[in-house]
Amino acid sequence: MIRMTKLTDYGIMLLTHFARQPDGSMYNARDLAAAAGLPVPTVGKILKMLAREDLLISHRGSKGGYSLARQPHEISVAEIIGALEGPVGLTECSAGPGTCDQESRCPTRSNWNRINRVVLEALKGITLSEMTTEDLRALPAARLRGGPERQPAQKS
Repeated sequence: MIRMTKLTDYGIMLLTHFARQPDGSMYNARDLAAAAGLPVPTVGKILKMLAREDLLISHRGSKGGYSLARQPHEISVAEIIGALEGPVGLTECSAGPGTCDQESRCPTRSNWNRINRVVLEALKGITLSEMTTEDLRALPAARLRGGPERQPAQKS
C-alpha cells in the first residue's frame, strides 16, 4: 500500500486551517493543536518543518506564531508532501537515478517513472485552497488531471 505518513496528513490538515482564514492570519502551535485535536509537540514539529521549507513564515515574540508564506492557491499538495516527506517517489528508483541496485537491469523502471510523473503532476495540480473544499469531486475533472489553473474566486 502506498501511503503518506501521519505527519504529512496532519500537515495538510493544519495548513487548511491557515487557508480558510483571511490573508496573514497567524496561529501558534497551541491554538492549532487545540483546533485540530493533536498533541502540541506534534503540531510544533510540523510547523517548524513547513517553515524550514518556506511554506510558513515564523513570527517571533509574545504575539507570534506562523502564517502562510504564499497565498493558498499558490501552494500545491506536491510542495507540501515534498516539504514533509521528501521527493515524491512511488518506488526507490523513481526518486532519482542511482538509488536502486537493480536500476540497470530493471524492465519496469521506465514504466514506474512514467507512473510517478503522472502522480506527481496530479499532486501539483491540486492547491491548498482546493484542499479546503469538502469534496474534490466538486472540482472540474481537468483540474484533477493537472489541467489549466483555475483562478480563485474574487472576494466581494
